[in-house]
Amino acid sequence: MPLSLYLTEGVIPSGTEKQAVKQITDVFLKWHSLTGNKVMTPNVTSMVQVIPKGATFSGGEDVSAAWIEFKTPAFAFIDREVQIGVAKEATDIIYDLSGGKQPRENIYFNVVHTVDGTWNLDGQAMTNEQLGTAISKG
Repeated sequence: MPLSLYLTEGVIPSGTEKQAVKQITDVFLKWHSLTGNKVMTPNVTSMVQVIPKGATFSGGEDVSAAWIEFKTPAFAFIDREVQIGVAKEATDIIYDLSGGKQPRENIYFNVVHTVDGTWNLDGQAMTNEQLGTAISKG
């Protein structure tokens, strides 16, 4: 379940990106009732990209922002409470790490669902059903 975290340079202090990823990962696992799951935990992977000021935009104008994006199988994030909970807590993490300086309206959150059967776990493309079976063993 890749987490992509894109940050305009200076949104959070340099060096705190790992902390942000760890906290957001923990929030994802908690809200999906997967905390401690030995299959799922190592499969929440992350990428962070810090983008120079002047290279991020909103409405065509320069903006300092954060984008939090998960790519997941279609069965993740289907519960509205999970959607709201993860989005709020992930936003709070970036806001808090910014020292309260990053406006919440410029912390964006979204989820992209993959096509059933295209999720790779341990080098094998799996269906949602196969994934569910694998995760239940964790």
